[in-house]
Amino acid sequence: MQIDVYSDMVCPWCRIGKQNLKDALAAWSGGKEATIRVRSFQLDPSLPPEGLPFHDAMGKKMGGPAGVAQVTERVTQAGAAVGVTFRFDRVTRMPSTLLAHRLVALLPEDRQAALVDGIMKAYFEDGQDIAQLEVLLAIAAAQGHAAETLRSRLEQGEGAERVNADQEEAARIGVTGVPFFVFDNKYALSGAYPAEQMIKVMEQIVSEAQG
Repeated sequence: MQIDVYSDMVCPWCRIGKQNLKDALAAWSGGKEATIRVRSFQLDPSLPPEGLPFHDAMGKKMGGPAGVAQVTERVTQAGAAVGVTFRFDRVTRMPSTLLAHRLVALLPEDRQAALVDGIMKAYFEDGQDIAQLEVLLAIAAAQGHAAETLRSRLEQGEGAERVNADQEEAARIGVTGVPFFVFDNKYALSGAYPAEQMIKVMEQIVSEAQG
């Protein structure tokens, strides 16, 4: 089974949804291997490369500090319920994720999901500015990737074509928000569905395949 996961590194519900998928796969007894394919999606492609101050950017979307506090508290509680930590008190930037998506696109497919997880942890738990090249390369290096080789490839513009292709495919199939999960190019779930719901979809796919 192939599962395409459209997400953005600054989307907290994407982090929760990805954890739910991990839990679903761990609990699933369908007897069929699942291949996860990471897909790029930018929630706000209009952000400048250096990003914006987090509270200013979020305040405009949420109607001020009270709205931001309410949303971040709800996300923090939802994350805690599935074992995912959020430390919004440490987050100071709303970063552009274009560079991060390009970096992930340069890796072999079977190592991309781990880097996405590392970037999300750096942002949501450590408050790092993931729009910065040095921050991203340090995360990659910690996972055993050749940082200087990746730096050179990014400087040459690599990764952009793959990111653009993912964005175009997302538009083609009607993705307007993330997380968005596509199972075997057949079924889709939009949102951070609980693991139980994801298991039902996987079981249905297996059942149909068996006739």
